[in-house]
Amino acid sequence: MIKVVFFGTPKIALKSLEYLYNSEKIEIVGVVTQPDKPAGRGHKLTMPPLKIFALEHNLPVFQPKSIRKEPEIQEELKKLNPDFFVTFAFGQILSQEVLDIPKYETINLHASLLPKYRGANPIQRAIINGDKETGICTMITELGLDCGDICIKKVIPISQTMNCEELFEEISECSPMLLEKTLTGLVAKTITPTPQCENGVCMANKLTKEETVIDWTKSAEEIHNLVRGIYKFPSAHFIHDGKLIKVLQTSPIEGSGKCGEILGVGKDGVKVACGKGCLLLIKVKPEGKSEMNARDWYNGLKSRCLC
Repeated sequence: MIKVVFFGTPKIALKSLEYLYNSEKIEIVGVVTQPDKPAGRGHKLTMPPLKIFALEHNLPVFQPKSIRKEPEIQEELKKLNPDFFVTFAFGQILSQEVLDIPKYETINLHASLLPKYRGANPIQRAIINGDKETGICTMITELGLDCGDICIKKVIPISQTMNCEELFEEISECSPMLLEKTLTGLVAKTITPTPQCENGVCMANKLTKEETVIDWTKSAEEIHNLVRGIYKFPSAHFIHDGKLIKVLQTSPIEGSGKCGEILGVGKDGVKVACGKGCLLLIKVKPEGKSEMNARDWYNGLKSRCLC
């Protein structure tokens, strides 16, 4: 069996860990994840999903603050004698000393069709930019940012209504088999990693706070893509009557008017004029309140302009 140490932190990586753990071809010999962090209103110290899985299955688990700076953990990983390290949304940069530990390679699963969207937010950026497809790929990890040789790619379509939460789930479902196929293929030498083409390289930088604010002078399509791209992560929003209003679901529609002006309301939602076309607000979450239909929010408004 192929011995693997799995590196990952958020829920998106959990199905891959579960799948590889249950594979007849793979033996998970350890899990590396981020330290426990405060979460929720009570800021209760919470374990990452992968740590919970590791403890439930009696797997060695390591939680370095920075694995590059913790040689004692590196020594413990060497004792596991792994064939591969597998990283999926781990959240730390590995040093060459770490990359040299496994017998074969460190394999990273990246949520884009590299070389497009190297970096931290490939899923959100693909939707924000209005892409019709994205994908996942397995790659040989090198010291540069997402620049290693590609093992396997899989294309994933993006519909006009798909939000980032739904794309996260799709990627989570598709990733396990791709990882297993990569590991077994590299050992059997049926997969030959290929260098990335430098044409088309673009970065998926972290979102800034400024980017999450809705600009009504932009087109309805652009705003719709922003809403989908950061759905609850952390949500596109605007300020109205001094309150922050998160926008959770929209639809581009025809029409024109002064940017940010509410042109009407119907059973389907609230029609707002944009720089090009109009946007139908379907679901919103006003500050201090629960998610609601936009028309219900509209009925309590004092002013009718969002600009």
